[in-house]
Amino acid sequence: MTRVAKVVTSLKVLGAACLMVGSASVFAADEPAKAAPAADVAKQAIAVRKAAFVLIANNFKPIGEVLQGKAQYNQAEIVKRAQRVAFLSELLDGTFPAESNVGAPQTKTKAEAFTKKEDFDKLLKEFVANSKTLAQVAAKESTASDAFKNAAKAVAEGCKGCHDKYKEK
Repeated sequence: MTRVAKVVTSLKVLGAACLMVGSASVFAADEPAKAAPAADVAKQAIAVRKAAFVLIANNFKPIGEVLQGKAQYNQAEIVKRAQRVAFLSELLDGTFPAESNVGAPQTKTKAEAFTKKEDFDKLLKEFVANSKTLAQVAAKESTASDAFKNAAKAVAEGCKGCHDKYKEK
């Protein structure tokens, strides 16, 4: 599957998941809340997090290229990408319920993400905070300044740190 096809698929899944959440809140006002089966919750959580991670990676790529000296700093493009990463990172909240570590669909999330939940959640919160900081810094910086580079490195290191601990190779 091409990278574009993956992004399109991710957008469709993310859009469908958002519609499900939105529909659930509309219906909740009309009738008593019913708990969704754990398997359904897990599948939805996995779909949302997979889509969000693909989109985060695709949007961070041009930022990483600037860090590596492979691309010129274009503030408008970097701001757009950093804002997307910050927004998408917030969608990850709640997408690692305990039920999502077993059964189908299989993911690359290690069991330790669920057994060491406190540490995992801490790293995820740091990633969200660093992503927001990057978006704020990018909006202020017209060049690939040290402030921009430090903020972008913090996001990249957060990804790597979590992946090293909690993602299967």
